[in-house]
Amino acid sequence: MILQALKEYYDRKAVDGSIAGEGWIAGGIDFILNLDNDGNIITIEDLREFEGNKRVSHPINVPAIGKQALKHTNSGKDANLLWDNAAFVFGLGDKGDIRLQSMIDAIDQWLPETTDIGIKAVKSFLLKGLKDRSHFDAALKHPEYGEVFSEGNVKISFRVIGTGNNIVFQTPEVEAALIRGNDSNTIIGTCLVTGEKNVPIEVTHPVTKGVWGAQSSGACIVSFNKDAFNSYGKTQSLNAPVSKKVVSQYGKALNTLLDSPRQCMHIADTTTVFWSEKPSSFESDFSFFFKEPDKDDPDAGTQKVKALFDSVHTGAYIEDEGTNRFYILGLAPNAARIAVRFWQVGTIAEFAAKIRQYFDDFAIVKPLGEPEYYSIWRILVNISTQDKSENIPPNLAGDFMRSIINGSPYPATLLQACLRRIRSDAQYRVKPVRAALIKAYLNRYYRFHPHQNHKEVAMELDINQPSVGYQLGRLFATLEKIQEEANPGINATIKERYYGAACASPVTVFANLLRLKNHHLAKIENKGRVITFERLLGEIMSKLTDFPAHLDLHEQGKFAIGYYHQRQAFFTVKNDNADNPEK
Repeated sequence: MILQALKEYYDRKAVDGSIAGEGWIAGGIDFILNLDNDGNIITIEDLREFEGNKRVSHPINVPAIGKQALKHTNSGKDANLLWDNAAFVFGLGDKGDIRLQSMIDAIDQWLPETTDIGIKAVKSFLLKGLKDRSHFDAALKHPEYGEVFSEGNVKISFRVIGTGNNIVFQTPEVEAALIRGNDSNTIIGTCLVTGEKNVPIEVTHPVTKGVWGAQSSGACIVSFNKDAFNSYGKTQSLNAPVSKKVVSQYGKALNTLLDSPRQCMHIADTTTVFWSEKPSSFESDFSFFFKEPDKDDPDAGTQKVKALFDSVHTGAYIEDEGTNRFYILGLAPNAARIAVRFWQVGTIAEFAAKIRQYFDDFAIVKPLGEPEYYSIWRILVNISTQDKSENIPPNLAGDFMRSIINGSPYPATLLQACLRRIRSDAQYRVKPVRAALIKAYLNRYYRFHPHQNHKEVAMELDINQPSVGYQLGRLFATLEKIQEEANPGINATIKERYYGAACASPVTVFANLLRLKNHHLAKIENKGRVITFERLLGEIMSKLTDFPAHLDLHEQGKFAIGYYHQRQAFFTVKNDNADNPEK
């Protein structure tokens, strides 16, 4: 299903010419060697472009006669057709002769009866160099580029003077050869993706580049490289036969998606790509729902989310595009392979509804300056050790994303990680993003697992919330506020010292905290404030019968939200609430 959807995306992009055609692959060239008809170097043309302070290859579609277009093996016998890196073009290194011969063999294999003057000139250039390396001195000893060529990494192709401005591989003869293919030694079979019979089957699938954490040279999404993976006497990818044509197409489609800043997201160890059956605004907007806002346009994501909510009324994403199918693929590194973390297929209307629910889940009262909507990265980094991206728990990003687009309960590891971080973060404890996460987790959990004693956690303070943990959190926040009022400018409050014990085993600390409260109230000179605090304490204590010995994880989560809600209420002006001591 994944390969079939990627092939369909290739077909869609091929219609408008925005993806490399059959036999070609999106690549780049650094230098052009301008040759005469006898294969001698006349001039050298530098095509490299600046990207910031870094030079990068000039993007151009190049012939792909095999997987080596993206990744060379160690044999030295896998040169590309009429282009390659300097190590192959000039025969550098201990396998120099093999590499040069491989360049010549590629021409002989794919263009055996060529009459093209440019192709003949390139072959002459290579043959002369194979016989006498001094033939390459015009390049390797060039005063400006010689050192760059000698390193062997830059990509080089050719142009022949007098044959036009096209690079040699851009001739009709080369294009016809790539479409025709070279299938003399291929295996014929049935393609599992399209169902086509008697088609050439690809033995090894192409590498994919752009998955964070995978090998920089690329990794495979389909691979059978161990005997244990084989069955029925079949080896390599013949265990799951896919035609050469489809393999080429899905590989280009996936690499195009991974290279797109609008259709690819990187969150922790998960790389997510997404596309729609037909062009759609949802496809363009999808990444804005989850990624961190761009520094150049920090409000863009907020506007996209607001448009998502407005779509209920405007019909965007629903009436115009709602039945359009949408695909979401989550990938993760796994040595030389790529693991599929999740794969979701649905209509745009279905995904839009689930994403709206996700934002509803996370809605909570916030102080000024907080983002209106949190990116997935911001949520995960705030529950990781030391608030660092590299400490985000493995697999959590993929599990979290899957639950959002599935509309299923959030992973239990999300709540556990959040509570651990709150206990370890003595300075901040319950940040708004952590409170929002706990609220979202609990409400979605009980939506799927109803319980008669559970009341949905509200966006802001709910004095009638029946949860013991919630009311204990309110009580703890009130005791902390009393301590702050009694000792203005205090450096550390009971939050730093007692929060962890109060949250996990209330009976061990609350009796002592209530005794300390009496000393703190005695220090407050404004007796009206004292009365207001005592009334608030009485209201909270009336909802408690005793202090539990332990709170389970869900009640610990409600403790955190009760604490957060009460703290926010202290700093929120409410004209009709006499119980708020900020008045």
